[in-house]
Amino acid sequence: MIKYLGSKRVLIEWILDAVRATGRAETVLDLFSGTSRVGHALKRAGHRVIANDHNAYAHALARCYVQADREDVEHDARRLIAELSALPGRAGWFTETYCERARYFQPKNGARIEAIREEIARKSLPPELESVLLVSLMEAADRVDSTTGVQMAFLKSWAARAHNDLELRLPEVLPRARAGKGEAHALDAREAAATLEADVAYVDPPYNQHSYLGNYHVWETLVRWDRPDVYGIACKRVDVRERQSAFNRKREASEALARLFARLRARAIVVSFSDEGYVDREAMVAMLRERGEVAVIERDHKRYVGAQIGIYNPRGQKVGEVSHLRNTEYLFVVTERPLALAAE
Repeated sequence: MIKYLGSKRVLIEWILDAVRATGRAETVLDLFSGTSRVGHALKRAGHRVIANDHNAYAHALARCYVQADREDVEHDARRLIAELSALPGRAGWFTETYCERARYFQPKNGARIEAIREEIARKSLPPELESVLLVSLMEAADRVDSTTGVQMAFLKSWAARAHNDLELRLPEVLPRARAGKGEAHALDAREAAATLEADVAYVDPPYNQHSYLGNYHVWETLVRWDRPDVYGIACKRVDVRERQSAFNRKREASEALARLFARLRARAIVVSFSDEGYVDREAMVAMLRERGEVAVIERDHKRYVGAQIGIYNPRGQKVGEVSHLRNTEYLFVVTERPLALAAE
């Protein structure tokens, strides 16, 4: 899966254990699905997953990893990936914007990304199959990018991996889960909380000012394929400025979360958060107590890669030092009855 700020890759088993501890959990809502790493793991464990994220690239990932089932798409996806892999590069707007004006990819790879994406658009494929191909392309591009893992900036000198040739691979699409076919939605989180129903809601909201759209704007453009107006050295989409979230604003985050939790249509809730977030542990427990009994478990965790290597400006120049390398990750588990959960 793609490199991602806030990825729960090393915390997956911890999260799965928390979901299991809530009792019956046939259907799980993943409200801020991101890369769908958690949704994918829940599906593998047999749960019926309802994934939601308002960003287009995240919706494509969820439709691939949660909604699509291997038995339905694998044959056609393998055939089409072989066909797309044979296409020669064709440079255009994408290559000029993200390989020349900005330097996220080598132009040779940008031209291939562009040719493949144009062909996917031309084919007008069924949504699930299209998403599998889009994810294949996104992940291939991620393996040859020249960033620290976020698209706020690109490296001053090319990353070693950027010189490699783009290679499409079939994503790890799972067979249908024991509990039933999953769903992928692209709703605002508040609307999704009020309309999507599940046994357990897993909530992994933005913790602070870092906007996922701003950090992964190239993937948003790759999926939307809309040639947006861009600004700055990083060539961000102009709607990064317009599509801002209350969860990313310190003065609004606490109230936004409280309203979200009140709307959730689930008997149990599991919330991921961090001690670097805008809402502290005590405040989070207080608002979640409105929904039931709250158990809190903590885990020491290595900070995301950008925080470990320092702060860089849009030109790829280091302008800040690392303040600390570890943080505390929380899981808040809300049920109708008290739980005995051990901290790790």
